[in-house]
Amino acid sequence: MSDNLATILAAPSSLVVLAIVLTGLISLLLRSGRHLTISELTTTAMLIALAAVLGYFRIFHMPQGGSVTLGSMLPLLMIAWRFGAGAGALAGFIYGLISLLEDPFIVQPVQVLFDYPLPFMAMGLAGLLPGHRCAGAALAFCGRFLCHVISGVAFFASYAPASMSPLWYSLTFNASYLVPELAICFLLLWLLPVTRLLDAMTPSRR
Repeated sequence: MSDNLATILAAPSSLVVLAIVLTGLISLLLRSGRHLTISELTTTAMLIALAAVLGYFRIFHMPQGGSVTLGSMLPLLMIAWRFGAGAGALAGFIYGLISLLEDPFIVQPVQVLFDYPLPFMAMGLAGLLPGHRCAGAALAFCGRFLCHVISGVAFFASYAPASMSPLWYSLTFNASYLVPELAICFLLLWLLPVTRLLDAMTPSRR
């Protein structure tokens, strides 16, 4: 962990960019008039922690990053469905910071944004479709996929084989783990009593 912190601290401009994004996100939440109660904050923190724990259970891990996990995105989706897209985006930002602390790979500040907070902030998009769980999950994963594809084309084009364009390489590489990850989320939505779990959470005031 100390080596990870050293890697992050060696790129202070990335920390500044992350702070700006966080400030803007909190400002938007405050302007929207949506204030989470203490109970809702506690529930959100527990779900973020659950997402982080599930992230350790990897079915497989891609050599250049990206993993298929046991549904680590589902708790973030549940935050968005219950407390709204803004709360889901903030939870995703925090989860992205946790991922950055665990496995930092920093090329430059914009790359950090597109590989860590922004893809997981996209989970908040599910909150736009609270009554359509599968469609909301698909929308959220499309947002995450777009962020990773942009990062792959802009910052990791050198990994593409000579016979393949950087765009096609980024599309296929990121789809190879995000499609199975989405399929696992769909399976969990079918197997788990998600509606009852959401009803058991603090009532939303949206």
